[in-house]
Amino acid sequence: MEKKVLEELVAKQRDYFHAGKTRPLDVRLAHLRRLYDGILTYEDRIVDALNKDLNKSEFDAYVTEIGYTLKEISQTMKQLPKWDKPKKVNNRPIYLFGTKSYIVNDPYGVVLNIAPWNYPFQLAIVPLVGAIAAGNTVILKPSELTPNTSELLGEMLGELFPQALAAVVEGDKEISQKLLDQDLDYIFFTGGTEIGKSVAAAAAKTLTPVTLELGGKSPTIVHKDANLALAARRIAFGKFLNAGQTCVAPDYVYVHRDVKEGFMALLKEQIVTLYGEMPLNNQAMTRVVSKGHFDRLVALIGSGEIIIGGQIDEEKLLIEPTVLTNVTWDMPVMKEEIFGPILPVMGYTDLDEVIKEVVSRPKPLALYLFTESKAVEDKVLLNISFGGGCINDTLFHLTHPELPFGGVGESGIGRYHGRYSFETFTHQKSIVRQTTKFDLSLRYDSSDKALKMVKKVMK
Repeated sequence: MEKKVLEELVAKQRDYFHAGKTRPLDVRLAHLRRLYDGILTYEDRIVDALNKDLNKSEFDAYVTEIGYTLKEISQTMKQLPKWDKPKKVNNRPIYLFGTKSYIVNDPYGVVLNIAPWNYPFQLAIVPLVGAIAAGNTVILKPSELTPNTSELLGEMLGELFPQALAAVVEGDKEISQKLLDQDLDYIFFTGGTEIGKSVAAAAAKTLTPVTLELGGKSPTIVHKDANLALAARRIAFGKFLNAGQTCVAPDYVYVHRDVKEGFMALLKEQIVTLYGEMPLNNQAMTRVVSKGHFDRLVALIGSGEIIIGGQIDEEKLLIEPTVLTNVTWDMPVMKEEIFGPILPVMGYTDLDEVIKEVVSRPKPLALYLFTESKAVEDKVLLNISFGGGCINDTLFHLTHPELPFGGVGESGIGRYHGRYSFETFTHQKSIVRQTTKFDLSLRYDSSDKALKMVKKVMK
C-alpha cells in the first residue's frame, strides 16, 4: 500500500473524529452492539479462519478468541455509561475555595492497533473495543502470518463500520513501518519485545503515547507443599494451550526437589489426558504458526534432556507437548522466550535462590506460584516484579474483566481489559471551574504579609 493512501486514510479518520461523530455515548454503545452482533453473524467463519491459520479446534477458537471477545464487549457496554461520567474531585485545598474540580474523559483521536498472530482475532478486536468505547477511530494492522483471519477481519469490519471509524490495513512489516510513520494519536502494539522497542522508538519521534503488550520468560514455581495433581493439570493446560503460543504461558518451571519426581509423573499423566498417547495424531492440536517459528522451536528441543514428548511433524508444523529436564540457564532454551510447546523443568531447594535467579533477569509478563503457604505466597509477591499472575493456577488472571492486564519493564508498558482499556484510550482531562462571585485578592498580593498567609495555607 502506498504511503499516500495511508496518509489519506489517517486524514479521513481524523476528519471523522474532529467532526464529533465518535463521541456521543449512544453512538459508541451502538457501535459496540453492532460489533457484538457482527461477531455472532461471522462466528462460523471466524472458527474456520482460525482453523486454517493455526488448526485451532472450535472449542479453543470459541473459548480463547470469540467468547472471550464477546464477554469483553458485553462487559464494556454494561459499564460504559458509568465509566464515561465526568469524575468529581473533592477534598479541595483551602486556597481553591469557591472552585469545583472534575476529570473529563477525552479520546485521543486516531489509534493504530498492531495485532499479533497467536490469538489473531481476540488480540485484534479487544483493543479495538476499548478504543471505540472511548470515542476514537481505529486503524487495525493484523498479522500477515495468519492471512485467513486477517482477511476475515478486513471483510467483517468493512461491513460493520465506515473506514473513517475503523479500517483494516493488511500487509507485512513494511506496511507496519509505513503506518508507524503516520501522524497518529495513539499506538497499541502486541508482540515481541524487540519489535516493541522499535515501535516505542517510532512513537518517540512524535511523542505519540504508546501501549506495548510484550512477553518474556514467565516463571512457574511449584513449592513442596503444593497440590501436585492440580499443579500438574493447570500447568499442562496453561503451557500447551495454543501450542504454547501464548504470551503469558508458563515459560519454565522451578519445582522443589522434594516433590519433583512425583510432579513429573503427574505432569506426564495430564499431558496424556489432554492430548492422548499420540499427540501428533490429535486432530485438535494447534500447530506452530510458520516454518520459521517451527525450526526455531525444534532447535530449542536440543537443550537439556527430553523426558516427555519431543516428536515432531514437519509437514503439519506440529510439535508434541515436550518437557525438558537437566536444563541450565546457559542453554538456548533458557535464553529467549520459548513461545511454543516446550517446557523446561528445573529443581530447587532454596526458594531464595529461585527468587534471586528470576529477579536477575528481565521482569516477566506473568508468574505462577503453586503453594498452600501464605508466607511463601507473600515472599514471592513481595520480592519479584511481574505483570500479573495466579496463585495455584495459570492464565486465569486474564479472564477477570475487572483486572488490568499488562507488563512491566521489558514485558510491556501500559495495561488494558475492561475499564482499563477504556482508560488506556482516554486522556483524563483535569478541569477546575472557578467561581466568579468573588475573587481572593491574596493571589495577586506579593507583600511580606501575603507571603506569610500563603505559607500557612499551602503547608
